[in-house]
Order: sequence, then structure tokens, then C-alpha cells
Amino acid sequence: MIFHHPFETADGDKLREECGVFGAIGAADASAITALGLHALQHRGQEAAGITSFDGQEFYSRRGQGHVAENFSSQDALAELPGIMAAGHVRYSTTGGSGLRNVQPLYADLAAGGFAVAHNGNISNAQTLRDELVRKGAIFQSTSDTEVIIHLVATSRYPTTIDRLIDALRLVEGAYSLVVMTPEGMIACRDPLGIRPLVMGKLGDATVFASETVAFDVVGADFVRQVEPGEIVRVDFDGNVVSSHPFGTRQARPCIFEHVYFSRPDSIFDGRSVYEARKAIGRELAIEAPVEADLVVAVPDSGVPAAIGYAQESGVPFELGIIRSHYVGRTFIQPGDGARHSSVKRKHNANRGLVEGKRIVLIDDSIVRGTTSMKIVEMMRDAGATEVHFRVASPPTAHSCFYGVDTPERSKLLAARMEIEPMRQFIKADSLAFVSIDGLYRAVGETGRNPLRPQFCDACFTGDYPTSLTDLKQREIQDAQLPLPVNKVA
Repeated sequence: MIFHHPFETADGDKLREECGVFGAIGAADASAITALGLHALQHRGQEAAGITSFDGQEFYSRRGQGHVAENFSSQDALAELPGIMAAGHVRYSTTGGSGLRNVQPLYADLAAGGFAVAHNGNISNAQTLRDELVRKGAIFQSTSDTEVIIHLVATSRYPTTIDRLIDALRLVEGAYSLVVMTPEGMIACRDPLGIRPLVMGKLGDATVFASETVAFDVVGADFVRQVEPGEIVRVDFDGNVVSSHPFGTRQARPCIFEHVYFSRPDSIFDGRSVYEARKAIGRELAIEAPVEADLVVAVPDSGVPAAIGYAQESGVPFELGIIRSHYVGRTFIQPGDGARHSSVKRKHNANRGLVEGKRIVLIDDSIVRGTTSMKIVEMMRDAGATEVHFRVASPPTAHSCFYGVDTPERSKLLAARMEIEPMRQFIKADSLAFVSIDGLYRAVGETGRNPLRPQFCDACFTGDYPTSLTDLKQREIQDAQLPLPVNKVA
């Protein structure tokens, strides 16, 4: 959601959702509910958080770096956000994208009144649109592609806010789940492919929206349904709900990595329990890539459900062979490779008494750069494991994501540079296997991947991007036009 290196992270060895959104309308304590909902979505963004509220007359905003609890746990903080409508956002940043000016919700005073927007996703033609808007005189206050939407709404010639928003969204490509606040009420919408998640719930007379159903569990709301791909839902202050589908009907392509890693395991995504889907991935792995071993060990915490499924299918016992410390600073904030590598050992420690002398099957959700995988294999060997077999609960991640997931540039993805055997040698495992793309699809309830009409966005595995990538193509054209460096002869 940020310009300048949209797929680069400080750590880069774990795919990261860049943000999560929550909204509430019709609740006396809307900002407190929103803060609690954001806390449940903290895993989707841990660098910064923001909440904007509306009391019927004025909009109020509070944004800060750090976790939700650091910014919204006190009554004084919530007292700054009065009103029966509020929307909030948690985010990670990318390189060049940190700073309060990029913390959402973004707010602007438009001709029709205040307009606040929280956005999960990434607009893949944002730079192209931004350049055009700047040529026409627009002045941007952030480097977020979300601000492009605000400018498009502001410059639309349609008379109503909802028509202006629809007009703006017709111009953008890529992924977006939006929670928007206006003086008339709240608007929630998803892009026509439904790449990023968004769900709707009820809390008494209030209507709530969130990136994941787990946020409803935490605030005590009832899940109603998902916001459909391409749907716009409007809720006014009397609780009236109006739905429309202004973009037509297209084959939905929700992000399959929500099942693999992004969503909390206690969420429901696309109608399926995330926890059960991850166990099913583990079962597929055991069928596709069995190995004689003594223990199945998860790389905590994200590898645990798949490891349980692998153990159940294979009959090899599951044990906690790696213990995770929950009191360690996040790996991605550590400067330099040396500090990152040492933090792996501070974050994960081998259970030596259990793994010593054993043949181990290690289960993790993905391999990105491979550096963390290599260190964990080494840790197992140092603890006395006689064999270490690595199994991955997703296909090889060989392509960058342009839809709101913070991945390294493609040249730094291990699977983009190596086949399976060289990857095995790189991480120094005795064997290495990934679940197949069809196995992944079977685990989430499909019979397999339909190559003509894929049921999910799986571009990070297949390179099959469901939308045009206008900004990427423009950069490639510009790079091709750059003069080659001249080799000077002494």
C-alpha cells in the first residue's frame, strides 16, 4: 500500500499481510469497539495503528506508531474519538513507507464533507494514476496508494459521494477492501475479484466490518456474511443496509495465502475454517511427501496446524520440538543479517531432550528467502537430530505479490532462483518437499486447480496474476530505455 519498493521488507523471510481494517456504525462506543477489533487483527500489521471517528458533526483521528495497545488502551485516548461511527487500520510498512503520514485511516475534507478511508490491499496502477493526478495539479500528503482513491473521488464529477467512489474505483486495478466513512454513514467494498478479505457482522443494533471473522469473536459480534467480491455495502445511521454490485460479475479470485498463513487460525475465510484448512494442507503433504521419521515438529506458530495434519495422516507423532519465545522483538526490525540470524535463535529454541537422536520432519508454512529455514535446520542438527526433513505447507513462492502482501523483490525469493534440490542443499535439510498446487486446492475444498479459471489468486506460486500490472509494466519499459553502463578502460 506504499510507493517505493512495494515488495521489500526489512526482514523479507516471511510474507506479511500489510494491513487489516475494522469499522463500526451505530454503536455508542464505536471507537472502543474498533480498538478491540483492531487488537484481534494485530497480526495483520504491527508497525502502526489508527482510528477515525464521527460524532454526527465532526471527524476525529488518532494515529500512532506501534501496536494497538500502545495507542488505544487508555480511556483518555478513546475519549479523543467520540461518536457512533469509527473505522480503524493496522499496518506494516514497506521500505520508504514508514511515518505517520502513511498511517490510516486517511482523511480529507471534500466538497461533500469529510471522507475517511481504511484500505487493505494494493492498487497496481496507483503510480500511473498518481502521475496523472499530479500533472493535473493534485498535491499528495502521503506516499500511500490509498490517497489516490481520495483524489479520484475528489475530482469525480458525479453528484453523490457513493457515485464518486464508484467512479473512482472503476479507474483502479488491483486489490482493495475498503471501509469508508462519510457524513451519511459507512461504506464497505471489495474489489471485483475479492482478492483481499472483508466480512460483515452485527453487534446489537450496530453494523461492523472487519478483515477477519476473529475480530467479531473478540468484540462479541455475530458474523453475518462476507462482503462479496465487487460489492458495495452502505449503512446509514438508522441501520439501513443497501447493497449494490456496480462492477458486474467476474470469477472471484480470493488470496489463497489467507488459508496458508495470513489469517488467524480461528478465523473463517471464504466459508472455511482456516485451522481446518491448514490441517488439511498437512494431510496433503503427508500423502504427497511421506518420509520415515520419529517426530513431526512444527516451526511455531504458523506451522502448527499443518504439522498436526501431517502427523495425523502419517502416523508419526507430533511433538513440540521447537519452543517459541513470545517475548522477543520482531525479527523484521533487527538491523543487518547478523542481528536477524541471532534473533532466530532468540525467537525459536530446540527442545533438545526431545529431538536428540531423532529423525525429524519439520513443517513450516512457506520458504521465502530461505535464511530462516536454514537456521532452523541447523538448530535441529545442533540439538542432536540425526535427520532433518523439511516439508512446506505451500507450493514454492517464486513470484512477487502486487496485491497488498509485503514480499521481497523476485530476485530475492529462493524459489525464483533455485529448483527443489538446490534449495534443499541451501537450507541443508536431508530432504525438502512442498505441497503441490493441486494439493493446496484440495485442502481448501476444491478438487484441484482449474488452470483456465483458477478459483483463487495464487500468483505468488504460479505467476498467474489476475489483473493487469500497469505500474510494473511501466517500470520495465523505463528500465529497458535506460542507457547501459559504459566500461571505462584505464
